[in-house]
Amino acid sequence: MTYVLEEVSGIGKATADRLRASGIDTVEKLASITQEALTQLKIKGVGESTALRYIKNAQKLIKEKSSYPELKKKDKPLKQEKPQKPGPTQKVKPSKGSNLKDLIKKQAECNIGLVGHVDHGKTTLVKALTGDWTDRHSEEQERGISIKLGYSNATILHCPECDEYLTYYMSETARKKGKPRFACPACSSTLEFKRNISFVDAPGHEILMATMLSGASLMNGACLLVSADEVCPQPQTREHLAALNIAGINKIIIIQNKIDAVSKKQALENYEQIKAFVKGTVADKAPIIPVSAVFGANLGLVVRAFEEIIPSPNISEEDEFQFLVARSFDINRPGTKINELNGGVIGGSVLKGKVKVGEDIEIRPGIRVKNKYSPLKTQIISISQGNNFLDDAKPGGLIGLGTKLDPALTKGDSLIGHLVGRPDTLPEVISEVELEVKLLERVLGSEVQMKVQQLKHNEKLLLVVGTEKTAGIVVKILKSSYILNLNPPICAPANSIFAISRIINRRYRLIGYGKEFIK
Repeated sequence: MTYVLEEVSGIGKATADRLRASGIDTVEKLASITQEALTQLKIKGVGESTALRYIKNAQKLIKEKSSYPELKKKDKPLKQEKPQKPGPTQKVKPSKGSNLKDLIKKQAECNIGLVGHVDHGKTTLVKALTGDWTDRHSEEQERGISIKLGYSNATILHCPECDEYLTYYMSETARKKGKPRFACPACSSTLEFKRNISFVDAPGHEILMATMLSGASLMNGACLLVSADEVCPQPQTREHLAALNIAGINKIIIIQNKIDAVSKKQALENYEQIKAFVKGTVADKAPIIPVSAVFGANLGLVVRAFEEIIPSPNISEEDEFQFLVARSFDINRPGTKINELNGGVIGGSVLKGKVKVGEDIEIRPGIRVKNKYSPLKTQIISISQGNNFLDDAKPGGLIGLGTKLDPALTKGDSLIGHLVGRPDTLPEVISEVELEVKLLERVLGSEVQMKVQQLKHNEKLLLVVGTEKTAGIVVKILKSSYILNLNPPICAPANSIFAISRIINRRYRLIGYGKEFIK
């Protein structure tokens, strides 16, 4: 197996071209040459210490890829270039990263989910990539597990000289005192901006499956985390992969986490278990990246995979604006004076269209008044993403909308699952739905897999559509569909998928999904 020189850590295109011009055209040749021989070639920018580093990195690459065949790449045929005569020193052109301060404040353009069994390291991985610990609630911190959906943002940067990818947080963590910002930690070249992304950290505990499903509706791609120190698959690993399939998410990266906790032999055995588990599934061709989130091992490969496997979605700003609410807050401190109160904040993701600060919006279903739901109408007074305030919002990333709503209406996530749009443009609120249902063959979330039985008359189910959770009672069974009463009523985006769960052994288990029946 032959590898391209650019795959060696620290070697970018320019250095690789100089090596090829000197006769070192493969990683194998670089790994077998001596430090003295490489130095004598007098390649620009390759001194004694650099030569030794390149040789060791080449040897390390060959060793790693022989253990993990998923990381191998075929070498492309390269034309041999004749050695060029040294010319006058050229001025360095301004780097694309020279205006990074402005670019990192742009709205994120892609949502990447982190899913998997409880305690497999999802929140720890987000912390390693962004510096944010997404378990912000006191109960989450006390119990050591994610309970609500967690969110964080990251900026992806690239070093064109080393061909290495990293996040802004990773570059700041590696930056030495006195060194400039936005410089590659390895070669000091100016980093290039690629894009801003948002992470959706879904809880892995079995009783929080509905929360995970609501998060899946916001994802453009996902990382499935598998712990190397446990047998694969675990119950929620199976259930979360099925949920990704139901949500139509096929851009998947598999993260084999906690490799620091096992031996090389155990890691490889776990790797084979993962391959067997995903065979024939939506993640069949997903790369498997061995990682230690605690020690930061192979995080650069994870960031590279974000760029290569999970592209930003194509968007149209001409569509009618719709926004799916995933969280809602009261940001006022206790004891704030009435005349100093801020309006309620709703967080989530723009499904389509575009909205600007100052525009009027409507929120459905709204609030319940005398057994009937009345939509809420308000105005957007701010748009934010993390600590950055924006003038407008479009699809991509997770954002917060500051409103003029009474903060009591948004307190404690009370508006989760609601749909936001311009006045009189949203779908009707429905309390009954006819679904064409597709059931899974087996219940995936329990220790013992059992066959999924057909839906029964008057059976109470849990339905998750978008970020909304509602109870559905089967009132009529037809030849090709089921009619369900919904409580509470919902306002669902067009062509929504309804994830269906039923109580099995005192837990709601995912058993299938449905789409609105078209007559």
